[in-house]
Amino acid sequence: MDNYENNEWYKIMRTLFFILTFILIVGAITSAKGADTNTVSSTVVTDKSVPTANAPSVVVNNSDICKTAASTAVQTQILGIASGITITDENCERIKLSRSLYSMGMKVAAVSTLCADPRVWDAMYMAGTYCPYMGAIGEDAEKGWKENPDMVPEGSLVFKKIEIEQKEAKKTDGLTEGQKLAKFILLGMAMHSGIVAFFP
Repeated sequence: MDNYENNEWYKIMRTLFFILTFILIVGAITSAKGADTNTVSSTVVTDKSVPTANAPSVVVNNSDICKTAASTAVQTQILGIASGITITDENCERIKLSRSLYSMGMKVAAVSTLCADPRVWDAMYMAGTYCPYMGAIGEDAEKGWKENPDMVPEGSLVFKKIEIEQKEAKKTDGLTEGQKLAKFILLGMAMHSGIVAFFP
């Protein structure tokens, strides 16, 4: 009877040992698997760039207004600026105004409008057909321009040369022929001897 009980006890202990061993092995494998799969996954969003500054489209639909459009944009890592403007073409406006006056039969006024441009003023003067001056044309207009140089369009190359000639003429007009000759001789002697001389 003792042998039988011992044998039963041995079987129970062996079964219990196998069960405990199995539980320990399963627990070890599960914890190892849990450690392997227990990783934290995270996504870092790096697409945080500043939106690009786009230049606006400035539309000029009417071709009769003598304007052009320009737009620009500047983008940095921090700030973006965009702007658009319209630019007036004064030469285009002058031509259109002149054409309008000419079409209404006002030819002198049309030419006067163009003469506000120093290039046209120079061209007319060099051609001998002087720009109208206060209603006067031809030689009367030339006389008016010479008497009132402040009315000549700024930037006129022809009138600039005329002014220089008039100033030089005023300088030499006060001297007699003998004084001019003496001045010339003294200047030549000073240059020959190497002395720098200034004559008013």
